[in-house]
Amino acid sequence: MPVDKSSDRVRQMFGRVAKRYDFLNHLLSLGIDRYWRWRTVRLVPPSGSMPILDVCTGTGDLALAYDRAAGGKTPIVAGDFCVEMLEIGRQKAAKIGADSRIEFIEADAQSLPVADSAFQIVCVAFGLRNVADTDRGLAEMARACASGGRVAVLEFSTPTWQPFKAIYGWYFRHVLPRIGRFFARESGDAYEYLPTSVGEFPQGEALCKRFRAAGLTDVRRYPLTFGVATLYVGKKS
Repeated sequence: MPVDKSSDRVRQMFGRVAKRYDFLNHLLSLGIDRYWRWRTVRLVPPSGSMPILDVCTGTGDLALAYDRAAGGKTPIVAGDFCVEMLEIGRQKAAKIGADSRIEFIEADAQSLPVADSAFQIVCVAFGLRNVADTDRGLAEMARACASGGRVAVLEFSTPTWQPFKAIYGWYFRHVLPRIGRFFARESGDAYEYLPTSVGEFPQGEALCKRFRAAGLTDVRRYPLTFGVATLYVGKKS
């Protein structure tokens, strides 16, 4: 049975785990998630003063990474439909004095409250698979992206190299959910949901085709850490 990605369910699930979200992300990835965002902002670097949009921002880690990469010179809009996550993101931005540069807004990725062609980069890290309609989410990201700008999606993927594929698959399906349940307690369903949602999400060329269907060109993908994560990048002509 397909995983339930209805908006209310996903919003409530991440609202419950919000306070432990950053801690568990770093723990379960052994801190490698920081490297993946670091690679993203270098493979898709900011240029000039045109703003950047981070979709499904969660607690704002990718938005903060782009703020650092831009030297605080580029305005950033960070949107999410989970208010608990947004509040933590605002606190993190204020702590480093970035709250005047990063605007956190409540926004559903399937209907972004932003103007057409307004952003040099429209990005998302580990959030597109949580959007109920992947194609609608990509279409909205493409709509918000300026001509000549880029859409970047950083997402979990399934490694193909053996024996790493087997070892990682065992960890991802069996160990990670148990650790998540232990630390998140009443919010542990988010870590049962994670491997299922990754398994059902289009990967590789399948996602590249959806990029092209959204009107994006020069679509490329960059496997990271033996394919545990992949960065997909498309250009808006």
